[in-house]
Amino acid sequence: MSARHSALWHSALYVGSVMHVRVRPKRHRLAYRLFSLLLDLDELGALDRELRLFSLNRFNVFSLFERDYGNGDGRSLKAHVERLLGEAGLEADGGPVRLLTMPRLFGYAFNPLSVYFCHRRDGSLLALLYEVNNTFGQRHAYLIPVARGEEAPLRQKAEKRFYVSPFMDMDLSYAFRVDPPGEALRIAILASDAQGPVLSAVHTARRRPLDDAGLARVLLGQPLLTLKVIAGIHWEALRIWLKGIRLRPRPPAPEHPVTVSPTHRS
Repeated sequence: MSARHSALWHSALYVGSVMHVRVRPKRHRLAYRLFSLLLDLDELGALDRELRLFSLNRFNVFSLFERDYGNGDGRSLKAHVERLLGEAGLEADGGPVRLLTMPRLFGYAFNPLSVYFCHRRDGSLLALLYEVNNTFGQRHAYLIPVARGEEAPLRQKAEKRFYVSPFMDMDLSYAFRVDPPGEALRIAILASDAQGPVLSAVHTARRRPLDDAGLARVLLGQPLLTLKVIAGIHWEALRIWLKGIRLRPRPPAPEHPVTVSPTHRS
């Protein structure tokens, strides 16, 4: 694929790192490098045709399967997101929806968090959809509108409704601080309880063109990324357990698959 094509796309490759710091009841820190794809859902067909190393809904070195997201039925992800926006009372006008996620690598992927940046036709952000997967095969999403004219960094909040880590209480709130994807991106999440902050997580990355050469470079640099993520989750869980932090019981998954939160301004 030519550089001319990649320069015209909104889809991109982001290379960076994630850091988690737990401050209570015992301090614990982890950090690792990773890469993500920012995929404009209107460009998925073109990416599938133009890239040798990426495919849509079929096996390749890098791939995206729509059934890995949303309600898992494998249908159009954009239609799924627009339906959620409509149910939340937000008027989707056909503007772009861009998904930040880790692709399948040699057929395997696990995404603790994927983020959909939902735009109006004029380019402004309408909402962010945070889609969370846990290691028990469950999925939940937090949909938070963006007020028109709100400037970056975006500040958003949501009450925790979904069980993720067996070492974290359910009675938590999330505070998000997001610099949407441009030449760089930054997503910071602070989990707090009534006594204050418990855990912070920060994902930072720089933009690169999404082409076969860029995909080949990240493959050589991080050939086992998706396996590293899931193995790392279990390794860190063992380390936390050895520090004496007790397991929390897992409640049933939320009855509704999406939690809608108010804007920060409201």
